[in-house]
Parts: sequence; structure tokens; C-alpha cells
Amino acid sequence: MTIDLGLTHIALPVTDLDRSIQFYAVYAQMQVIHRRIDTETGVAVVWLSDRTRPFVIVLIQTSSVQSVLSPLAHLGVGCQSREFIDALCDKAKQEGVLLQEPKDSGYPIGYWAFLRDPDGHTLELSYGQEIGLTVEQTP
Repeated sequence: MTIDLGLTHIALPVTDLDRSIQFYAVYAQMQVIHRRIDTETGVAVVWLSDRTRPFVIVLIQTSSVQSVLSPLAHLGVGCQSREFIDALCDKAKQEGVLLQEPKDSGYPIGYWAFLRDPDGHTLELSYGQEIGLTVEQTP
């Protein structure tokens, strides 16, 4: 049996599971790895993963979302290139979910943009932040 250690998930309340699943599939390349109706509460729950590490976003169906992750409080997704971010931002602009146009803030922030998910939570797309490299190089 594998034991989970460290940060494993973040849970977000959402009002429409399918709409949120679609958003994170398109903009964060995540897919459903677990889906259930909680037997005690009757609430629908979904786990999303990009399958790059043992970390999931837990989406919990609610009738309304009271608190949202908004600009400074956000989820961050590293992307493979600036061009990939630009393409996603073009799509996000057409869909009315682009909050902050792509911006190059130099090292260590890199190239980034903010998007708004269906419930108002903020997703950051970034390239060049080197978080993984920094973690590996820190004793």
C-alpha cells in the first residue's frame, strides 16, 4: 500500500461539476480519476489529476460558492511553452474567462496569465517559473 505524504489535494466548491471538469480539462490538462456520490451527504465529488504527480483537485458540488480563490489566491499550472499559454489565452478570451493577459515578469515569476473558472476561482498558467528545479536544488 502506498501512503500519501505531503500536499495531496485542494478542494474547491463548484456549482456545476461537468462545466468545471471541462474547464480544467481544457486549461489545466486534467482528467477525472475518481467520481462518487458521498454516501453520508449525497453530494457529488470528483477528483481531477494531470497525472504528473500524486496531487488532485477535489471538486465538490454545492448549490452556491461563497468563497473563491481569486487573483492572489489561485491554482498554478506550469505549461510547456509560451506559445501554449498564448493559445489557451486566445481560447479563454473568446470564452470570456481571461482575467489577465499573458505577461512576462522575468525570473523567478516567468510568463503567466490568469483565467477564471466557472465559479470564479482563479487559475494561473505559467511558463518558466522553475519551481521543480528550485525544489530539487534546495538542500
